[in-house]
Amino acid sequence: MGHHHGHSHGDGHGHHHHHTGNKKALFSAFLLITAFMFVEVVGGILTNSLALLSDAGHMLSDSVALGLSFFAIKLGERKATQSNTYGFKRFEIIAAALNGIALIGISLYIFVEAYSRLTNPPEVQSLGMLSISVIGLLVNIIAAWILMKGDKEENLNVRSAFLHVIGDMLGSVGAIIAALLIYFFGWGVADPIASVIVAILVLISGWRVTKESFHVLMEGAPLQIDAEKVKSSLLTIPFVNEVHDLHIWSITSGMPMLSCHIAIEGEGLHDAILRKAQSILHDDFGIEHSTIQVEQKEIGCPSHHGVCN
Repeated sequence: MGHHHGHSHGDGHGHHHHHTGNKKALFSAFLLITAFMFVEVVGGILTNSLALLSDAGHMLSDSVALGLSFFAIKLGERKATQSNTYGFKRFEIIAAALNGIALIGISLYIFVEAYSRLTNPPEVQSLGMLSISVIGLLVNIIAAWILMKGDKEENLNVRSAFLHVIGDMLGSVGAIIAALLIYFFGWGVADPIASVIVAILVLISGWRVTKESFHVLMEGAPLQIDAEKVKSSLLTIPFVNEVHDLHIWSITSGMPMLSCHIAIEGEGLHDAILRKAQSILHDDFGIEHSTIQVEQKEIGCPSHHGVCN
């Protein structure tokens, strides 16, 4: 009978490098987006453009998203304590969830506002709207470029911030098209239509981020890891009779955890089987944090009152 916790430190340096990159990227993008958001709010009010104001609303959520993400990474750096044994890394996921919910709320508000404008299109100063939208597009392109240098494939927070900025960029394109249509054809209705398109983009990215973060909060298995494949890979180890009580979850983005019981036949193989199981989990599935209990098949396991099933 035995119990072991495996943890590899092989890529600690790489992780730290990503971490610093993420922090820098998030903070730079946060400053850039927040500064321009104020410009867009003032511009939207002065030009009477809902497309600009909805884009500013999206930028506000970007700004909050980036600020929360930066704060989450800073908080995640705090050491684990007796009462928070995993540290504060989970806050990153809570931040992403709040972020997604805020996006959904903003998009619903834009839909309501756009509806009243579709029925009664107001006067919009198209040239002012056009120039602010063009600057907004450039700001978003720079912010997206900064975030692309972060670790957006692995980190849900950086990815949610990146999605915000991409949605924002499309919002700016919509506002530019609307401004041109109003200027050349006098189509005042183009402004609320552009804002509805922005709202749909905001809603989609909000839903996606909320769904992913709730999956992590509900201790769901990471999407890239197939529990059945993990089980069958562990069963290929010689003398392993069965694998049960298998749990896979993640604390935060890119930090999968696993615990399981492995029932074996044969004496004195405990350590060799444990090492083999850990190397399979690490090499094939990228799971570094694993808690594995190895037990003799004929003895059974206490959690099942003497019968392992």
